[in-house]
Amino acid sequence: MSTDLHPDPDRAVLLGALAAQRRHVLAQLEDLTDEQLRRPVLPSGWSCLGLVRHLTLSDERYWFGVVVAGEPLDFWPEGENGDWRVGPDEAAADVLTAYRTAIAHADEVVATRRLDEPPLTREDGWDADDFPDLRSVLVHVLVETSVHAGHLDAVREILDGRQHIVL
Repeated sequence: MSTDLHPDPDRAVLLGALAAQRRHVLAQLEDLTDEQLRRPVLPSGWSCLGLVRHLTLSDERYWFGVVVAGEPLDFWPEGENGDWRVGPDEAAADVLTAYRTAIAHADEVVATRRLDEPPLTREDGWDADDFPDLRSVLVHVLVETSVHAGHLDAVREILDGRQHIVL
């Protein structure tokens, strides 16, 4: 992670929690076979790789790159739920590398901004009052990543019996 130019206790808590959830996502995918990574196990039809693609594009690249940093939205796949789709010819390692790369870039973006700094992009699809600053975007991505990490806990248990939380 890049050196933080804006030290702040809230920042440290938010970034630490987000980093932990990102690590949790990646840990839940360790040692799964290519078939397991691609297999949809829930009725909605998403796969573990599809979820990572979604986190890469929707959370890391969109929210931090496009919304916070004002970068162009030139990476979004066509078609409904395109951010959840991984082609059969795409290597699982490439999908995971893309996630790690997007995280590194997002961390660089966040390190250069204050928590109270407004996003550079305002979209018609969401209420600007909901995301007035970097802090609100960080909370949003933290919640999204945490929710999806929990999805992976359940899916991992279905796929191979590995349990994150044992009661």
